[in-house]
Amino acid sequence: MYVYGLGESLTLLEAPPAPGTAAVFLLTSEELDRNPRLPGLEGVLHHTPSARDARVCKAEVRRDCLSGTVVVPRRGDEGDRVAFGYLLTRDRVVLCDDTGTAHAILKRLGKEKRWRENGPGRFFCEFLEQLLARELHHLEELEDRLSQLEDGVLAGEMEGFNAALSPLRKQALGRLRFYNQLDGVACELESNEMGFFTPEEQRGFHMLEKRLARLRDEAQLLREYCLQVRELFQAELDIRQNRIMKILTIVTTVFLPLSLVAGWYGMNFTGMPELRWAYGYPAVIAASVVIVLLSLWVMKKKKFW
Repeated sequence: MYVYGLGESLTLLEAPPAPGTAAVFLLTSEELDRNPRLPGLEGVLHHTPSARDARVCKAEVRRDCLSGTVVVPRRGDEGDRVAFGYLLTRDRVVLCDDTGTAHAILKRLGKEKRWRENGPGRFFCEFLEQLLARELHHLEELEDRLSQLEDGVLAGEMEGFNAALSPLRKQALGRLRFYNQLDGVACELESNEMGFFTPEEQRGFHMLEKRLARLRDEAQLLREYCLQVRELFQAELDIRQNRIMKILTIVTTVFLPLSLVAGWYGMNFTGMPELRWAYGYPAVIAASVVIVLLSLWVMKKKKFW
């Protein structure tokens, strides 16, 4: 467990915070299950959701606290799901994290951020901002991969297309869902039902909400881009199939008259003079060649290929 004091900067504390001072408690799911006694959190700590059980981003207003979960659509350094449980009171913040991501963000905030006034609302807003710091970069990477897939389709590289597109489409959908859910959390915090936050902290949540709206629009565009690339692949596939059908149609059309000749002379009636003619066989060959050449010439003139 780590304890940070909220002042002009985020400071790691060796001793429990003094009563009435703002502080952040960082615990794991196992530590939270032991129900530790934390100063200033008597009677409300049990409302903190476990990171282990987090599935969606949500915020719940209770009688004397705010609690909820945040689930980020990416994996931690060890491949674990990045999820947090949180609880906010007037002067306390509790974070439950099993991946070490929250601790890394807290250390970064302690080094980089300085505030004239700091409290649970401002801190939590900055914490969520840090979670979103590289989201635009991730969306750009996703767009680049889709662009490469589109170029491959145009170049005729159709093999393995569905296997490559499916994870990209799922990532775009996952991020769109994440932004929508986190936007709902920001709206709940901005409403300030419990009166925990100052007007300046409410403005911070409002700015976070606007940023999430922009990210949501970008994710929606990427999802539509996935559909466009899929349609392009289907169009190229149809063109290939049409080419194959055209070749089969041309071959069938060229050899159809020859099939008629073969069937005609295959009847072997005794009255056929060509059967006893010395030049009958070469004449049929010559006629067949003329028919093929004439058919090809007509098709070329009609621009069938």
